[in-house]
Amino acid sequence: MATNPQTRSKASRFVTGGIIGLILVFAGLIGFSYMAKQNAASGNRSPSPGTGQPPVQGRGGPEQRQTGNIAPGNTPGARNAIAVRVQDVRLGTIETKVVINGDVIPRTQVAIYPTVAGKLIEARLQVGDTVRQGDIVAMVDPSRPGEIYAQNPVLSPISGTILQAPVSPGDTLTSQTVVYLVGELSRLLVETFVPERFSNVARKGLSAVVSLEALAGETFDAVVDEVSPVLDPASRTLKIRLRFTKQDPRIRSGMFAQVNLITQTRKDVPVIPREAVINTYGSWIAFVVTDEQRAERRELRLGLESEEAMEVLSGLEPGEQVVTGGQNFLSDADLVRVVP
Repeated sequence: MATNPQTRSKASRFVTGGIIGLILVFAGLIGFSYMAKQNAASGNRSPSPGTGQPPVQGRGGPEQRQTGNIAPGNTPGARNAIAVRVQDVRLGTIETKVVINGDVIPRTQVAIYPTVAGKLIEARLQVGDTVRQGDIVAMVDPSRPGEIYAQNPVLSPISGTILQAPVSPGDTLTSQTVVYLVGELSRLLVETFVPERFSNVARKGLSAVVSLEALAGETFDAVVDEVSPVLDPASRTLKIRLRFTKQDPRIRSGMFAQVNLITQTRKDVPVIPREAVINTYGSWIAFVVTDEQRAERRELRLGLESEEAMEVLSGLEPGEQVVTGGQNFLSDADLVRVVP
């Protein structure tokens, strides 16, 4: 069936008008979206359609920052701050120590020998007995078959306590046989051996702190009293003896001792905890917290070191806050938040 030309013309105009209308709608949507983005970028909110209200300043906009209306704790970037612990750089005393093991011994220890060879007839003392200088401690019979001699007394050369009694009556003795070992227990020493690498710092008068396994949890002050002039060629160690600054009746000869020998001491110097220091590419660094709550990287020159602290020769000043926790995650100028 043939279509009326007039009808085809009307249909064509209708389609063309619809397409134009769709183009206009899409253009309007694009324009509205562009205006919304511009308002968002400037911190403004678009007015609600039909309200006639002026734009409202958005959160964090220039007007709000100028009037100081930011709530406490909502400082820009606070959520990105790194939590750290700090400690003040302080003036203190630092000591370096050498830790070595030793034994408690009598200050004086002497073996008693007979003056002649013969048979031990009488032993008058036992281990633990007290003896005075010049006391007769034993009797020796120097008689031989067919010959009779008077018994010979054995005298103690010092006063002290019997530590050992290695022989018994009836034993045959020579002039080199030890009858008793006597020690002066009123003044005890600690004998120990310093490794060769520390031998140059060992000298009379050095302070030390002694711990005894038998008296756990307690320490005793001591001072180096004797230093051997030579090293033992077999062990490559230097023998030293220390005296207790205060005698304690609980300390006994033969106890095992741990000696903390204080080799160097410096007072009133800047000191920081060891955990505050970082070794990076051969350099020692630390971070301090500035007044602007930012981390500041400092390169350090260090002096003496102990188990807990380090001496700072340069790079930090007393009173500054050095970071002791969280510093491994810091970079220079990072925003930080100090926590307990």
